[in-house]
Amino acid sequence: MSNKSPAPHRSPTIPSQSAAKTAPDANAPERSSLFVNSVEKAMRVLSAFDGTRKRLTLSQVAAQTGMDVSTAQRFTYTLVTLGYLQKDESSKTYSLGVKLFDFTYNYVASNDLVYRATPYLQQLSRETEETTNITVLDGPDIVYVLRIVSRNVLNPTVIVGNRLPAYCTSPGLAMLAQMPTEQVDAILDDTQLIAHTPNTVNDRAAIHARLARIRDAGYAITAEEYYMGDISVAAAIVDAEGRPLGGINVAVTKPRWRAEDEKHLSDLVITAAGAISGRR
Repeated sequence: MSNKSPAPHRSPTIPSQSAAKTAPDANAPERSSLFVNSVEKAMRVLSAFDGTRKRLTLSQVAAQTGMDVSTAQRFTYTLVTLGYLQKDESSKTYSLGVKLFDFTYNYVASNDLVYRATPYLQQLSRETEETTNITVLDGPDIVYVLRIVSRNVLNPTVIVGNRLPAYCTSPGLAMLAQMPTEQVDAILDDTQLIAHTPNTVNDRAAIHARLARIRDAGYAITAEEYYMGDISVAAAIVDAEGRPLGGINVAVTKPRWRAEDEKHLSDLVITAAGAISGRR
């Protein structure tokens, strides 16, 4: 994806509008006796930091997490000690620690999809001279797990780990098209169907009709639906049972797009997705 982003990073913890109105579920996983609340609180502290909140004071951490200052202090102290937060003694502010990169490295290094897809993504990048990506579905979002940026990219700030909504991105739509209707509905229930640009398709019935067309065609295409100036073509990577494992896409800036590109790029991503698919 490319061009200027409405937000540098979408948090995975933003509740949906429907979730905000729903009463607590007695059978929810977080109500299980196996659920460790202190781990959840530590994750909540780490999630308080993002692209718009790079440095926070203790009171800001408390406010963002809903903790009292005393509790926030214990968790920030522990996370600083472990290296997952760092503290600036002069400004008394906290920021994320470089040790968090260990999780990113371990995820990428141990991910079978990334391992299998890398040579195909590299070939796709060389052949098209455009930005190429591997994404996976996580709830209502796609998450970038592998990205090769071209010299023509408009938004180099989109990096591995970025989240975008599935319903208006080509890899997200390609993956949704491989899922049963009830699963798609569950994801849409958890999604705020916002018109990010004048081109965003955010009507539920229109999304379902679109997914049927994508299923028939074998690929998805979006034009300026999340980023202005971005056109993207994607295909789903599936397992041996046809369930989506990820998406592979090529992103082209609007000035470089030609009428014949849709056929050419769709053939390339379908071929690449097929080569990666079918193995666990």
